[in-house]
Amino acid sequence: MTSHLCCPVCGSPLERQAHCLRCPKGHSYDIARQGYVHLLPVNRMNSQLPGDNPDMVRSRSRFLSGEYYRPLAEGLAEAVAKTAPGQGLLLDAGCGEGYYTAVLRERLPRLSCVGIDISKEAVKLAARRNPEGEFAVASAFHLPLAPESCDAVLCVFAPLAGEEFLRVLRPGGRLYCAFPGKRHLLELKEVLYDRVRLNEENPHALAGFCWEESIPLAFSIHLPDRQAIQDLYAMTPYYYRTPKAGAARLAALESLDCRCEFEIAVFRKQ
Repeated sequence: MTSHLCCPVCGSPLERQAHCLRCPKGHSYDIARQGYVHLLPVNRMNSQLPGDNPDMVRSRSRFLSGEYYRPLAEGLAEAVAKTAPGQGLLLDAGCGEGYYTAVLRERLPRLSCVGIDISKEAVKLAARRNPEGEFAVASAFHLPLAPESCDAVLCVFAPLAGEEFLRVLRPGGRLYCAFPGKRHLLELKEVLYDRVRLNEENPHALAGFCWEESIPLAFSIHLPDRQAIQDLYAMTPYYYRTPKAGAARLAALESLDCRCEFEIAVFRKQ
């Protein structure tokens, strides 16, 4: 059975065997018991465990499992359903724990899905959540996929690897990106910082792509306890650049109401 994935060493198609993926040149990659494969060569790893660490992955998994971002997932699914083919291959680039992949598969069951992420801990959870998909530890800047093999690419808060997305998308294929809006998580930032800056404008120009539309999305969430607040905090970049006083103020909160603001941008390959 042929996999959607390609060998990261020679680029040849991979064949699925009992417990591994193997290419015609003999390169072989074990399928982990969770169902994913590791296709990130050692010379492309910037650390022993690249990507999000286990604590961050667990925090994000708990938060997303609480369905706080379900409106975003539904918005992405609606955008893909409106403009992508009803069947074909979708790549979730930077899939994390596979939450958004799972919602898309719910809404578009005829769509095949491949997910990649540089974090092995995240890919483990993604493969468990989506047993019918294919998941690999890999870099978005060196995608283990054949040229023009994808009908759509999903990129949610992940690096914009524009050249690679162009390479793997078929002509006319679409890229769906989710960006934070100007006032996203403003109430959280007001607790953390004495002076709050709004988020920057999102890119509407991407080489090789035509911008088609932007879909604004805003909703409020109620975080009922300290665990939910800390989980949200741990999955944001603020976790790494917050003064101790701000982190202490947040840790003292017993609940938090917060505005979520996103932009879903749709690009088409020229």
